[in-house]
Amino acid sequence: MRNIVTRDHSMFDAELSGSVLNMRLLGRLMQWLKPYRLSLLASTALVLVASYATVVMEILISRVLVDYIIIGETDSEMPDLGMIELTQQVEMFLAVSPLTAAGLLFAFLMSIVALAGHWHRMTLSGAIVKGLRDLRQDLFSHMETRPSSFYDKVPVGRIMTRVTNDVEALYEMLRGMGALIGEFVPFFVALIVMFHASVRLTLILLCLVPVVGIATFFFRRASREVFRVVRNSVSALNQNLQENLSGLQVVQLSGRELRNLLGFTRLNKENRRYEYQSINLSTFYGAFNDSLTAIGLGLIIWFGGGEVVQDEMTIGGVILFTRFMNMLFTPVVSLGEQLNVLFRAMASGERIFQALDWDEQVHEPEQPVKLLDRVQGIIEFRDLSFSYDLDKPILSHVSFGVGAGEKLAIVGPTGAGKSTLIRLLGRFYDFPDDMVFLDGIDINKLHSRDVRTRIGVVLQDFHIFSGTILDNIALGSSNISREKAIEAAITVNAHRFIMELPEGYDSLLLERGTNLSQGQRQLLAFARVLAADPEVLVLDEATASIDTETEQLIQDGLKKLLVDRTAILIAHRLQTIQQADKVLVLQQGEVVEYGTHNELLELKGLYHTLHELQFQEVKEIS
Repeated sequence: MRNIVTRDHSMFDAELSGSVLNMRLLGRLMQWLKPYRLSLLASTALVLVASYATVVMEILISRVLVDYIIIGETDSEMPDLGMIELTQQVEMFLAVSPLTAAGLLFAFLMSIVALAGHWHRMTLSGAIVKGLRDLRQDLFSHMETRPSSFYDKVPVGRIMTRVTNDVEALYEMLRGMGALIGEFVPFFVALIVMFHASVRLTLILLCLVPVVGIATFFFRRASREVFRVVRNSVSALNQNLQENLSGLQVVQLSGRELRNLLGFTRLNKENRRYEYQSINLSTFYGAFNDSLTAIGLGLIIWFGGGEVVQDEMTIGGVILFTRFMNMLFTPVVSLGEQLNVLFRAMASGERIFQALDWDEQVHEPEQPVKLLDRVQGIIEFRDLSFSYDLDKPILSHVSFGVGAGEKLAIVGPTGAGKSTLIRLLGRFYDFPDDMVFLDGIDINKLHSRDVRTRIGVVLQDFHIFSGTILDNIALGSSNISREKAIEAAITVNAHRFIMELPEGYDSLLLERGTNLSQGQRQLLAFARVLAADPEVLVLDEATASIDTETEQLIQDGLKKLLVDRTAILIAHRLQTIQQADKVLVLQQGEVVEYGTHNELLELKGLYHTLHELQFQEVKEIS
């Protein structure tokens, strides 16, 4: 006997750790990036080249152009990374002026920066996109195999968020980390050059770096809260607008125009106030950064100018410091901005891996029993009790059988457990052994896939997939040829309306089949089931919401579909189950009546009551 594990699905939406940097998560993420490690290495090498070339370009301007060409200084101890010597070599080799040689070198370095930067971004983005594509595919594959018990408790929207938005958040994080590498490499190279040029001035400028970092951190934290309030105010505006405009007739009939205008005006003023807060915050942050930049330039001019006077630094060196100052500040600002992205990405990553680690599934036997190529379709329920929640039983001691080729109708009030019986028959939930049997075999000893291939289900809400009519009949099965699909459609009276479509069986269906009527979708559902040729057929109110003319076609197709098949008919309209051999009446999860249509009417019980109520409704309508 297997133990049925009860899951706490609230944990799926529970608050996660919220850590800023989860190394274990990053390590797991690298599993999907590992196949593209060569592209990542190439990207790293390219960004190093581009970063170094960026630093050299600044040295070329300050030390070569200013000190060497304009001033004529060649003996300074200021580092030039060999650019003066390289300029001289180009000058001699090409027989051009020093200015021309420097210009050619600058153009060459600029090309390197542009090309290396471009290919760095391309290779990095390509590797990240491919890795996250694989992650998204694995996530989809995993969630697609979770059982119905999971989706009963977890909204599909939350799964969609993990597959789309959360994966996108990881992309933004990884791309941002790659961009940070391109900013921090010049930071460290420039820092080395600056220390070599002037230790004192470098230390003075470094004192401003923490100030920039702290200001960025607090600004991002404050802006996150302000932006949240702005989004909420916009959402309130949209909700108010939708509510009032969608009910405009009621508004005008009741004379609520002025009242609604006052309410909208109040929300609009709140939104305007929050928008002003956002603008003021951004403006203040920009002014603060500009002030720090001005202070840094002032310090460079003050102390650097003093060192120039004392022949401790060249004018080009002072210019170099002004150019390098941005290289010190920019990575710190970017890091502050990236922290917010990193925080969101960590939360997204935790949600993704939580979904990937959710191992809930329908139990499969270690050595499943193999069914015959064609089963008889004998179904038996023995003392079945079941509940989705421990404190809320759905079915209690249900016992009945359906012989091969027999037609059983199941009726009962809403919530009686009719659909639950069908879900258990299809093995969409775990339940104890020795309760449900197919051809005398406990279906828990059968693989769920084998069970489901023997059972065809036609639901009231027939699901249409994107694709053609033919695709929606065959569902990608290699056992269903075009000819077999067309034959099935002809049998159930669907062929006529299909051929009236522009492309026939190759006609593309709109989302959820909106270019088909309800009756046409139902006929298509019959064709799909008939093409699969199951031994057991389940109809869950399959003829509901159908016009009279189409219902005649459906009833004719249904008769053909039911031939030589065991069938279970779930219906709320009792006139649709006249062809059933037996009727099972459920109430509050228990079998209260069982017999033929006439036998149950003679009992004068629940079935008789339901029949009389519906018959009375039909008389009143007519």
